[in-house]
Amino acid sequence: MRHFIFRWAITTVAVMIAASIIHGIRYDSAGSLIGAALLLGILNAFLRPILLLLTAPLIILTLGIFIFVVNALMLLLVNQFVRGFHVESFGSAFWGAILISIVSWILSSFFRGSDGRVHPLTHHPRIRRVEGRVVSSSKPGES
Repeated sequence: MRHFIFRWAITTVAVMIAASIIHGIRYDSAGSLIGAALLLGILNAFLRPILLLLTAPLIILTLGIFIFVVNALMLLLVNQFVRGFHVESFGSAFWGAILISIVSWILSSFFRGSDGRVHPLTHHPRIRRVEGRVVSSSKPGES
């Protein structure tokens, strides 16, 4: 549950940054921003994998660039369902989706643990400090 809330917060910040930079994306209130980020996260978790599978030939043909089109379509879909969240055109959705992806990736990278998983805290509970000494297998005088 903590991981979901953490991802939701990162997506909310990413959408807020995209709305402040991309002129065709805006939100009327904090509630609409939070709702848009929540719906975007849900759609990315459930609908996006299906769309990526269905559009796999186009993704392969365009060397992955078509994924940006799928992300833009997801952002346009959020626009249809969240009152107070506005995306004016496909171009705004396209550039907004790219910016949201970049910001989410950067923010997530700050919270990755040594095991590759995302941890909201910088301390990993499984890592323990080990005290000891290094034992060399070579004999004295050999290098």
